Amino acid sequence: MSDWTDRAEEFPPQWSPRPEPPGPSFAPPPSTRTAPLPGMPSPAAPGRYDSGPPTRGGRGSRNRRRLSGRRRFLRTTAMLASALLLAGAGTYVWADTRLNKEVDLGALGGRVPPGEGTTYLVVGSDSREGLSEQDRKDLNTGSAEGRRTDSVILLHTGASGTTMLSLPRDSWVTLPSYVDPDTGRSYRAAPNKLNAAFSLGGPDLLVRTVERNTGVRVDHYAEIGFAGFVGVVDAVGGVDLCLGRPVRDKDSGADLPAGCQTLDGAEALAFVRQRKQEARGDLGRTRNQQRFLAALARKAATPSTLADPSKSFPTLEAGLDTLIVDEGTELPDLMGLFEALRKATGGGGRQLNVPVADPDLRTPKGSAVKWDDRRARALFTALRQDRPVG
Repeated sequence: MSDWTDRAEEFPPQWSPRPEPPGPSFAPPPSTRTAPLPGMPSPAAPGRYDSGPPTRGGRGSRNRRRLSGRRRFLRTTAMLASALLLAGAGTYVWADTRLNKEVDLGALGGRVPPGEGTTYLVVGSDSREGLSEQDRKDLNTGSAEGRRTDSVILLHTGASGTTMLSLPRDSWVTLPSYVDPDTGRSYRAAPNKLNAAFSLGGPDLLVRTVERNTGVRVDHYAEIGFAGFVGVVDAVGGVDLCLGRPVRDKDSGADLPAGCQTLDGAEALAFVRQRKQEARGDLGRTRNQQRFLAALARKAATPSTLADPSKSFPTLEAGLDTLIVDEGTELPDLMGLFEALRKATGGGGRQLNVPVADPDLRTPKGSAVKWDDRRARALFTALRQDRPVG
């Protein structure tokens, strides 16, 4: 793949309030409104109150009761709204302080020029952080240390709509020159698999590699690990998915029958990780990942989930536990990412795989996925310029 480098109330007249005991006075300024004297018309606007003194059981009494009820309703509504606003503000502050901003996109060199719209690089990593030894065994994650990518997605949103573009982790790309963060050793630019960029240089090298090979500027970075993924699925009560055939994979632990079913966190993780029985290997897995994300987005966005604190708060907490973002990402940016994901997977956008010329390219690094140069360039150009994707 070649490089890309361009670019306040009154009293009724028939009673008086009990006098207050002596003490400091904090009464508000006297009201200019007065109760009507007997025989005098009411100062209220015509049609709202009856004129003349109210009589027991008359319309004036009913209107006052109606007014009192209305005031109680408005007062209660205002109190509830205030409580919700305070709760929302509290949740906002809490969530914002939980964001793990460990990626500094502003410090990266050799980047492509900014494009139109907003592009997120969404990464599902195989980080075991937050998982106990028993968790690792139950989830079939193995015990490998470090972080590798299980999914790499460019999520673009703008005037031309929303596009979710999966980049196979085995894509054969050119890694830019970099310095090993552990040894300090420098390496020249060289061809390798996309997943190698993440394992060798973390998010920084992955962002630079994606930009170099697509020409699309990454505006925000978001990464979630195994524990966060499982937690989100379990917090929403599982995700409904219909399978046309059984899915079994010893490596990922997937053992799912054909038919419609609700997947819990562990089952969902096994499903999106498996690829051995996919005829198209890594490309088949990216399709499964997009399909599952669509089902998860639909479940997480249902009124029953959003209006139920017992689901929405755990969902948010579970997602934040292993979420890593860039330093420029604030909570509104994260909400924008979720909204873009919902649109892309809910029928209001497009879900694509990068065009492929050879899904089984033989390389010194093993089998890799070779992009279709001409079609891929056209797709990346459309994203960069925020034009409709064909």
